[in-house]
Amino acid sequence: MRVIICGAGRVGYGIAAHLASENNTVTVIDVSADLVRTITTELDVRGVVGHGAYPHVLKQAGLESADMIIAVTYSDEVNMVACQVAHSLFKTPTKVARVRSQPYLEREWNELYTRKDLPIDIIISPEVEIGKAIRRRLKMPGAFNVVPFADGRVRLLGVRIAEECPLINTPIRQIPALFPDLHAVVVGIEREGQIFATDPDDSISVGDNAYFISQADHAPRLLKIVGNTTEEVEHNATKKTRHVVIIGGGNIGLYVASGLENTSSIRIRIIERDKKRAEHAAKNLKRTVILNGDALLAELQEEADIQNAEAVLCLTNDDKTNILSGVLAKKLGAKSAIVLINEISMQFISSELPLDTIVDPRATTVSSILRHVRRGRILDVYTLSDGQAEVLEGEVLETSSLVGKTLKEADNVDGIAVGAIIHDGQVQVSSDSRTIKQGDRLILLTEKSAMKRVEQMFRANINYF
Repeated sequence: MRVIICGAGRVGYGIAAHLASENNTVTVIDVSADLVRTITTELDVRGVVGHGAYPHVLKQAGLESADMIIAVTYSDEVNMVACQVAHSLFKTPTKVARVRSQPYLEREWNELYTRKDLPIDIIISPEVEIGKAIRRRLKMPGAFNVVPFADGRVRLLGVRIAEECPLINTPIRQIPALFPDLHAVVVGIEREGQIFATDPDDSISVGDNAYFISQADHAPRLLKIVGNTTEEVEHNATKKTRHVVIIGGGNIGLYVASGLENTSSIRIRIIERDKKRAEHAAKNLKRTVILNGDALLAELQEEADIQNAEAVLCLTNDDKTNILSGVLAKKLGAKSAIVLINEISMQFISSELPLDTIVDPRATTVSSILRHVRRGRILDVYTLSDGQAEVLEGEVLETSSLVGKTLKEADNVDGIAVGAIIHDGQVQVSSDSRTIKQGDRLILLTEKSAMKRVEQMFRANINYF
C-alpha cells in the first residue's frame, strides 16, 4: 500500500513507523525540515518538506498514485484541506484526517463530511480516543488496559500479574476447569518486554502482563479472581461519591472532565499551569474546580485534596511533568495514578516507578488507522506493545478458509490465539468445539509475524492451512 502522511510529529511518526515496518511505501510531509530529516533517518520512509495542503507538495510526494492520505498535522484546517485536495485533484481512494477541535466533531455537523461536501472518509481524534480509554480504566480498576470489542459485549483486559494471583503456573488449558463459570481466556502474555500469543500449555508468572478476552459482564469477576480487585478498590469503584484530580486542562483533560461531570457523584479538580487554558476550562466545565498553578508543587496538589483522590490523571503535553506529578500524587496519598506518556523510553523508565497505569497515545491512534488499513473483513483492531501484537475482530466470509473449521483448528496456528466467537449475536469465549460459520465474528490476538496470515483468514478464496 502506498500511503502519504501529512505531519511528522508524534502522531505522524507513530503511524509511519507502524506502516513502514509492514513494508508499505510511506512518504511523510512536514513544514519542518528537522522533523523530516529525523523521520527519514530513523525510519524507512521518504520525506518531503512543504505544506501538507498545497497541491504541488502533495504531487511531489506522489499522491497521484497513493492509496491513502493520512493528514495528522497540528492544524485541523490543514488536515481537512489536504483531504479535499486529495479528493478533488488526485482522486485518492481513502482520506483520513485528524480533527482535534470538539466543535468540528459535534453530531449535528456529521453530514458535512461527505464526498459532495468535505470528503473525509475517516476522522480520527486521538484526544477523544485517549479520553475514552481513560474513562474505561476508571470504571475497571485493577486492569491497566480495557478495550471493547463486539459492540461492547467483549472486553480485552490487560492485567499485571501479582504474587496473590491464583492462576500462577497453571496451564491455560486447565483454567476453565478451575473456574467453569468464568467466560474469559488468556490470549497473550507480555514477559520481559516481549509479547506472544498463548498456547494451551503456557502458564502465567508473577510480573507478567497478561491479556484476557472476557465476556463484558464477566470482567469484574475476572479481576477479582486474578487478585487485582481488592475490597478497597471495589468499594471505591462503586461508592456514590468519588474524587478525581486531573493534571492538565488541555483537550484531553477537558474531554475527560466533561465526561466525568455526567456522573453526578464524582468530584473533579483540574490543575492547569497555563492561565488562559485554565480560564478556558473553567468556561467550558460546569462542576469542575480549576486550580491555576504548577502540579509539581505539593502544596497545590494538597489544595486539590489529592490525598483523598481515588485517581489522579496526569494528562499534560509533557511526559516528565506527567511522571513526576503522578509520583508526587501517589506519595501524598492518591490511590492510583494514570499517566499519559508519549515517548517509549519514558514508558520503560516509568515501569520502575509507583505509577499504576501508563497510557500510550500512539497505540490508540495507530489502532484507529489500522482498522482501515488491514485487508480482509477486519472490523476492529487494537495494537499492543508498540506494534508487537494486535487484537482484532474479524468477520468470516462465505468462501473463507475458516468456514467449517472448529475454533480449536483455527487456534492451532503459530502466533495466533483465538479468544471469542460471536455467533448469531451470542458471545462464546474459549469454545474449542464450536464450528465456524459464515457471518461469525472472531476476536483473536496475533503476533506481528502472523498478521498476513490473519488477513488471509478473513479474505475470500484464500487457503493457507
